[in-house]
Amino acid sequence: MSIRRVVPDISSEAIDDSREFYGLLGFEEVMNLGWVVTMAAPDNPTAQVTLFGPDASASVQPDFSVEVSDVDAVHAAVVAAGAEIVHPLTDEAWGVRRFFVRDPNGRIVNVLTHR
Repeated sequence: MSIRRVVPDISSEAIDDSREFYGLLGFEEVMNLGWVVTMAAPDNPTAQVTLFGPDASASVQPDFSVEVSDVDAVHAAVVAAGAEIVHPLTDEAWGVRRFFVRDPNGRIVNVLTHR
């Protein structure tokens, strides 16, 4: 299993204003589902920030996302370790398979694989 990228997730009540702000820092919009926008550096597409409004399918907001090569293997490992799953392993309509887990500091981690 490998980690493909780690992205900070910024909870936002002003996604359009936030998108404009991160544009000033050099980020460009690479994905926009209305409630979630991903901004990436044009010369390094894995350097990203994600702006979240209320999540379309989860009741909690993640603090950051970790894209992995095998989300099922990671899910099995964290469940076996007794970690708290706060959003179940789900195939989402927008093309990811993901789950949320609470880390020992109380942070919510969105673990995902693109399908």
